[in-house]
Amino acid sequence: MAEHVILVRPDDAPVGTAEKLHVHRTGALHRAFSVFVFRPDGAMLLQRRAADKYHSPGLWSNTCCSHPRPGEDTSAAAQRRLQEEMGFECDLASPFSFLYRADVGDGLVEHEYDHVFLGEWDGAPRPDPAEVSDWRWIRPDALLRELRTGPNRFTTWFHVAFGELQARALV
Repeated sequence: MAEHVILVRPDDAPVGTAEKLHVHRTGALHRAFSVFVFRPDGAMLLQRRAADKYHSPGLWSNTCCSHPRPGEDTSAAAQRRLQEEMGFECDLASPFSFLYRADVGDGLVEHEYDHVFLGEWDGAPRPDPAEVSDWRWIRPDALLRELRTGPNRFTTWFHVAFGELQARALV
């Protein structure tokens, strides 16, 4: 069965639902979330997207990201997907949201009202191999070097969301 996402106005007010792939083909604005999990020492948990993902396969990204289902609370969706993708749970807080639009290749566009969630956890995740091919902890200074020297190794939205974290002095 096709997944559906929540279509929104620029103020995040819902205006309907649509099939996820159709939304990414047309660039319709929809609700999303990005989860960033940190260890107590400040290192960030990254995931490498599985090779079979329909867009941005094999690229490094934040701990978890996805879309709430129609009728699902965004915070509950973030917790659900963190468990489904990375195999663990932790407390999450959402300090901000932002709007962006980015071409992700192959005629697909991410146009999202993105709710950012932050959490703290220290362990070894047990990711779903259908979602995640690899993971690692990385310190922000090392991440900044990698983003400068190999920007094409990271998802488009990771660059945007990480920039938003920096602008708000959250990393």
